[in-house]
Amino acid sequence: MPLDLDATKPGFDSKFKRLLGSRDAHSQSADAIAAKIVADVRKRGDAALLEYTNRFDRTAIKAADLRIRPAEISAALKACAPATVKALELAASRIAAYHAKQHPTDAVWKDKAGLLLGWRWTPIDAVGLYVPGGQAAYPSSVLMNAVPAKVAGVPRLVVVVPTPDGKLNPLVLAACKIAGVDEIYRVGGAQAVAALAYGTKTIAAVDKITGPGNAYVAAAKRLVFGTVGIDLIAGPSEVVVVADGKNDPRWIAVDLLAQAEHDEAAQSILISDDARFIAAVNAAVLAELKTHPRRAIATASWRKHGATIRVAKLDDSVALIDRLAPEHLQLAVAAPERLAARVRHVGAIFLGRFAPEALGDYLAGPNHVLPTSRAARFSSGLGVDAFVKRTTLMGADAAGLRRLAPAGTALAEAEGLFSHAASIALRAAAKRG
Repeated sequence: MPLDLDATKPGFDSKFKRLLGSRDAHSQSADAIAAKIVADVRKRGDAALLEYTNRFDRTAIKAADLRIRPAEISAALKACAPATVKALELAASRIAAYHAKQHPTDAVWKDKAGLLLGWRWTPIDAVGLYVPGGQAAYPSSVLMNAVPAKVAGVPRLVVVVPTPDGKLNPLVLAACKIAGVDEIYRVGGAQAVAALAYGTKTIAAVDKITGPGNAYVAAAKRLVFGTVGIDLIAGPSEVVVVADGKNDPRWIAVDLLAQAEHDEAAQSILISDDARFIAAVNAAVLAELKTHPRRAIATASWRKHGATIRVAKLDDSVALIDRLAPEHLQLAVAAPERLAARVRHVGAIFLGRFAPEALGDYLAGPNHVLPTSRAARFSSGLGVDAFVKRTTLMGADAAGLRRLAPAGTALAEAEGLFSHAASIALRAAAKRG
């Protein structure tokens, strides 16, 4: 059974703190293994990349086989069910429309001192997208990474995807085609991250790496950060569902299991002011698990990391949500906007009884690449801003420089940077210009 908490009873806070830290399990062993692989690929390039790929994915590919050819992509597209392809196309169009509204705008103005100020945004030149591979791959993640990058104007999009036992879900290639990915390589793991960061003879280096992966991929992304940018370090999926007793218990049970089925380390938490409803949801979860296709995974997640929390009133959930800072928050209540307005730390909010998080995973429009492990306290989900960079602009004429020169030279001299002061003072004293 999941952890059963009652915020109205003594001792709740200490139990809640244990819940907050229940999934803190940074893997030092993964760090050590990833560091060795990254260093080796950086040193030996394709040779190391192929060695690790063939060992871990149980393949026998050569350098010439690394890049997936256009003919393979076309064949994969034809192998997909037409209805699924249409669904991917609809999802891509909705994701593009949503993210187009995020595009930042340039600005230039002249201030009171006479200086020309502003900024401009330019896309990153090359981005690598990591996509988990195998038959359990997620084409929706391809769209969520690649479409915003294309909306941002990234000219070179590279996908790396492992092919264990030579197998690759054709929907991943279909999603790449729909999203406009430029290059696809059949490599994964820490070795793929290293190849993207440092480049090899076959795979040219990129400037930023995005996309989820296992512990070794996460460790490799941490290691190469600084050489390239990264989006975030993705942890196990998580959801908090706030629900009143007017919901159908089965709906909420399925919502909780929608996270639990991802991974044994995923976390699903229900908060309600109705003890009878919590009991009904628990019973519905157990009923669903009896015939669930991913029963072992979902059961382990629910038992190890799941939780139910009873609060005296739903308004009390806000403080708990902010402490949890969850990836996803479903507000299955009568007036979700009122509660949502008060929540500060969350990756994405789903408003109302007919807005399940699963809809957002696929084609609502907002991005499903979101901060996990309480990172919503300080970071945001993936968006267009992840694929552009801001350059500031400053221009001054002689009059503007002279107005600010006294303060500028004073600050430079106070810091002991005398050439800084001279750089300003010489221009301020000039008779021409």
